Amino acid sequence: MKRAIKFYIATVLIFAMSSCGEQFLEVLPEDNPVLDGFYQNKEQIRTVTATLYGRPWFNFNDKFSWAAGDGLSGDMYQDYQDEGQFFFFTFTPANSIVSNSWASLYSIIARTNVILADMPRIAGGYGVPEADINAGLAEARFFRGMAYYFLAEYWGDVPIVEDPASIIAGGDYKLPRNTYKSVLQYTANDFAYAAEHLPTSDSPGRVTSWSAKGMLAKVKLTQASDLSDPNSSANFAEAAALAKDVIQNSDYALMANYEDLFKPENDNNSESLFALQWISGAWGTGNSRQAVFARSSIITGNSEAWGGGKSMTYDYVRAMDANDGNLDSVILDKRQPWIFMSVGDFYPDMNTDEGGYLYEIVSRDEDGNQLEYKSPVCNNIKKYVVGSQDDIGASVINQASPLNQYMLRMADVYLIFAEATLGAAGSTTNSEALGYFNEIRARAGLNPRTSISFLDILTERRMEFGAEGINWFDVKRFYRRSPSEALDYLNDQERAYRVEAIDGATQADENNPAFYEVVEPDSPVVISAADMELPVPENEVVANPRLSEEPVEWIFE
Repeated sequence: MKRAIKFYIATVLIFAMSSCGEQFLEVLPEDNPVLDGFYQNKEQIRTVTATLYGRPWFNFNDKFSWAAGDGLSGDMYQDYQDEGQFFFFTFTPANSIVSNSWASLYSIIARTNVILADMPRIAGGYGVPEADINAGLAEARFFRGMAYYFLAEYWGDVPIVEDPASIIAGGDYKLPRNTYKSVLQYTANDFAYAAEHLPTSDSPGRVTSWSAKGMLAKVKLTQASDLSDPNSSANFAEAAALAKDVIQNSDYALMANYEDLFKPENDNNSESLFALQWISGAWGTGNSRQAVFARSSIITGNSEAWGGGKSMTYDYVRAMDANDGNLDSVILDKRQPWIFMSVGDFYPDMNTDEGGYLYEIVSRDEDGNQLEYKSPVCNNIKKYVVGSQDDIGASVINQASPLNQYMLRMADVYLIFAEATLGAAGSTTNSEALGYFNEIRARAGLNPRTSISFLDILTERRMEFGAEGINWFDVKRFYRRSPSEALDYLNDQERAYRVEAIDGATQADENNPAFYEVVEPDSPVVISAADMELPVPENEVVANPRLSEEPVEWIFE
């Protein structure tokens, strides 16, 4: 395993040696076993791969995945410092969240490459069965595939790091970027291997062959979205076949009630194909979403509540209203209270010591002192906000909620099937595609559709996965499909519109929506093709000027 330590160091050195100082010279993190003689059996292999499910993803999950995933897509209003730059498209290569997330994803890749480089040789020497070795490799490749998928969809052309030993031997850590198509195919190859070698069932929370097939379906759908690619039709067909296989042949299924998806007691439920595994107690091992999303300490029971200035956007709210078939300011979608809190919503499972939590635009104590302030769009985020320790019976301090973070769930696979079946067509009446699409709508209490277009699917995905940090990938597929239409979609959003009290409104009116009006921004946010990919962090370019060169194709063996 000493050799493994060298590989880990080499991989991380490639990207951030000069920008982050000595932290990139450390040995394997403390939750990665490094004892000589490890990998002696299946259990020890699984002990190592288990470390990939939580803490290594913390920096990615803490700020980047929602600030970028929900901010860039125009779903979540947020104007605070580097976080808000994604929503307003003012990010630069110096943005700290851009830099930290890039480093985080390559750190995950480094961990997986350690396993892939050393485990087969060591385990084989101890006589571990080949099937168990392959399953361990498959689990590592699943996580490497996830990291490269995120890198490709956010940054486009990025370096592929596969064989740290060769890099060490060559002595040149300055790698070029590889093309977006290369990285996406590399990702597909990892998921294909995982789909072949992972088991079809496992202990709760572990990824399975079905998890890998679901992610491979998403990658194939992404590849297919470039309609000019001669393989587009074949990729659509493969995505549909993979998604259908997961839907019809796995034991995974939609949860009956949308709200139940976001309760800690339902972690690793029937709908969860892959989720980051979080536990209470210590910073870095739990889900920080509650701390960054919760409106106030009335909800969390502690001082960790920094979501007062976050709202689902005016455009998102209007889209949810229109999605029920009638733009009338009355939202019929059952998902709404579990995505964002709006005036009058009541939550009996939060603030239970006081009989529940009633959402008000402004809340005051008996003396008239403000306890909770108006948010930018008169709503606040509910998703991943679970309440206090007294409410859920588990610690929520240290930014560590025990609620797992979905990365792939069955609703996603249902809509992947619908989109892949639609393919390049303008609309479809395919009965299977409509069936799965309408199951999502039925759970939301909405009427079925008899025909669906790409924009119908895009909208349904936007509603279903609001505040889950994945909607930017849908916009990116739209962009691959039709760049001009996707840019029009983004620029036609009423992005950065706020809701403010009308002139003459008094304290007595502050919880009456009739006394508020929509206020346009002084300067509209204008999004161009240059904004569709994030910049390589400036500290990485300083350390490796080759990152500024034209990308090269990866040579597949």
